[in-house]
Amino acid sequence: MNEYINLGPDNIEEEHLCCAIGDPKHQAGVARKKEWLKDRFKDGHVFRKLNARGKTFIEYEPVETAWASVTGQNYEYIYCLWVAGSFKGKGIGRELLTYAIDDAKKQGKSGLCVLTSRKKKPFLSEKKFFEHFGFKAVDGIGDYELLALAFDDGETPRFTDSARAMKIADEGFTVYYSPQCPYVEYEVKELTDYAKDNGIKLSFIAVDSPEKAKNAPCVFNNWANFYKGEFVSNTILNANSFAKLIQK
Repeated sequence: MNEYINLGPDNIEEEHLCCAIGDPKHQAGVARKKEWLKDRFKDGHVFRKLNARGKTFIEYEPVETAWASVTGQNYEYIYCLWVAGSFKGKGIGRELLTYAIDDAKKQGKSGLCVLTSRKKKPFLSEKKFFEHFGFKAVDGIGDYELLALAFDDGETPRFTDSARAMKIADEGFTVYYSPQCPYVEYEVKELTDYAKDNGIKLSFIAVDSPEKAKNAPCVFNNWANFYKGEFVSNTILNANSFAKLIQK
């Protein structure tokens, strides 16, 4: 039987966050994510993981306070559900999602929602997995979809009006980012250094509050790339992927 742990104020310091385990360059990001989590727990944020050294977890919180460009009432917003490596195919993803569904029902929530895409994209959960549990598309922007599992006839969650723009005025390369992912901290520094060394105009906009996330000019989960004023992707970039992207 699989054993799971919910992170909280009492164990956040000694428990790992699943992502970036043992990778020295990302430990600053891990520390920042832990500080972010400490502040999120008060709003009902849940981080549940397999009690093992691996990337196996689910993370969610009430949609009203979620750092995402989604609006709604009485729903849980799922930030991430990740089962990687040798842990795949063992029912862990099913157990993690089932826990979140049962937890939402116990709290009297109207349902859960999650950001996915019509075509598989990095850093987003797979649409078909959630559809197997009864999630259905309730809103869409381009290739991105908001799926929801409704328990009652409550208000259906939607993308915010600002998210539908998918455009900004700045013609240079611009990245919106938040501390939700441990990989972000290092990649911001790596891209900053690369852009400086190569004379490339690159701007970063820190999304450091739920209000800023709700008002982001695009679909936002923790990272968003804009180039020449247009939304490019949600993929967290390193120097190599950044270089390839601007050369297209």
